[in-house]
Amino acid sequence: MTDRSSSFRAPSLVVQIVIGLVAGIVLSMLWPAGAKAVGLLGTVFISALKAVAPILVLVLVAASIANHRQGQKTHIRMILLLYVIGTLIAALVGVAASFLFPSTLQLTAAADAGLSAPGGIGEVLKTLLMQVVDNPVHALLNANYIGLLAWAVGLGLALRQASAATRTLLGELADAITWLVRMVIKLAPLGVFGIVASLLAESGLGALTDYLHLLAVLVGAMLFMAFIGNPLIVAVVTRRNPYPLVLRCLRESGLTAFFTRSSAANIPVNMELCRKLGLHEETYSVAIPLGATINMAGAAITISVLTLAAVHTLGIAVDLPTALLLSVLAAVGACGASGVPGGSLLLIPLACGLFGISNDVAMQVVAVGFIVGVVQDSAETALNSSTDVVFVAAAEQARTRR
Repeated sequence: MTDRSSSFRAPSLVVQIVIGLVAGIVLSMLWPAGAKAVGLLGTVFISALKAVAPILVLVLVAASIANHRQGQKTHIRMILLLYVIGTLIAALVGVAASFLFPSTLQLTAAADAGLSAPGGIGEVLKTLLMQVVDNPVHALLNANYIGLLAWAVGLGLALRQASAATRTLLGELADAITWLVRMVIKLAPLGVFGIVASLLAESGLGALTDYLHLLAVLVGAMLFMAFIGNPLIVAVVTRRNPYPLVLRCLRESGLTAFFTRSSAANIPVNMELCRKLGLHEETYSVAIPLGATINMAGAAITISVLTLAAVHTLGIAVDLPTALLLSVLAAVGACGASGVPGGSLLLIPLACGLFGISNDVAMQVVAVGFIVGVVQDSAETALNSSTDVVFVAAAEQARTRR
């Protein structure tokens, strides 16, 4: 006699998230007050992810390096190269989309005096360098992943000379934290339910109607990169059909990142996806946190599209060399976006400076960016975070092909 309970299978996490998404939309329409209240579920979920992510990165990276077997390749160089190439191509896609479908803005919003944009690429790079030498306790408290990576690598290298018992203990600690992360990820359906319900109940999407064309260019460029650009890169590297990998990463990583709107919060999700893909832990434990900091295709698109929207609004002529220079500037700036308060939007004045646009006007563009950020930031994070796993897996597949 067959046990009926054994034949029952709970729906996958992705299906559960979609159910939570639909339930959140329905609740926001039927009971807005209740939808605002359940926003606490989303806040708790994102906070839990952000709480475990710094500890996970520090311990997992240190354990992976300490227990690294001599002679085993990690392919970090190839992954870094893919990160750089992907971000640069994304900036070019953003520039091309802006010329094909030029956007204009109504620059009437007052600039926020509380915002402070960086003065140049040198300042962005200096911020990143200072993060490397950050106090480890301060890095943990402020989720400074560049600093955490530096300390984790240093501790891992030092502990390679430790006793086998010490290295085993460190590995078991990493396993325990990974287990905690999996428990947090299981709360994703409830988190998405709370996020969507409260977002739609509080702000809705009516405020975006004046910027639909700009949003279409931004999201369209990001979709092009996700479904055309990244697959082409993966196909060249692996010589395989890239879409099974790309679509799975978008489904299992991009979907969660779209609603959490935080690359840092999505690090545990990406770590778990890499584990399920059978990738080497010694590789992805370093590459995923690094990607969350420097692999910023979505940010490169945001910087280039919004900057050229300001350029078109002011009627400034742009030649091809300047457009290419903007692409490089957007790519470099995007890599440092996480090191600047406000992320990619506050790097827009830096790019606007290339065209002689005043800081007052540029900060009005930033204000527009915050308005469309309800959708733009979600799409940007989904592209950034899912691409981290895509490139790590592509490097692994390229290794097995040889």
